[in-house]
Amino acid sequence: MHPIILMILFGLTVEQTTSLCAPTEYIIHVEKRECAYCLAINTTVCAGYCMTRDSNGKKLLLQSALSQNVCMYKDLVYQTVRIPGCSSHTVPFYSYPVAVSCKCGKCNTDYSDCVQEAIKANYCTKPQKPSNM
Repeated sequence: MHPIILMILFGLTVEQTTSLCAPTEYIIHVEKRECAYCLAINTTVCAGYCMTRDSNGKKLLLQSALSQNVCMYKDLVYQTVRIPGCSSHTVPFYSYPVAVSCKCGKCNTDYSDCVQEAIKANYCTKPQKPSNM
């Protein structure tokens, strides 16, 4: 077998065994202006490392041999909580995703934020109530 084909096959095998993309515990802090309390919600999100192939010799490789993979949801469910202390004219419910399983794949900008930025305000400014999960 040709050495380049062996190298590509080896790379694909190593990619599957070295990617560390899995559901990870995460706390979301949720509050609304019209509600008296903030909730600290324990959930899971997809996080981790995915192998990426981006060669300096891009012109020599097929486009399918190059990839920028991200850790993303494979299966997810939505949970809904009620924020306590909301005024009567406010919808007190908040729905959030819970990662069941994750995968490495190409990021779809139609429904995902493909740039990971630091969360600027993941804290409470009101009295905190833990969610009942």
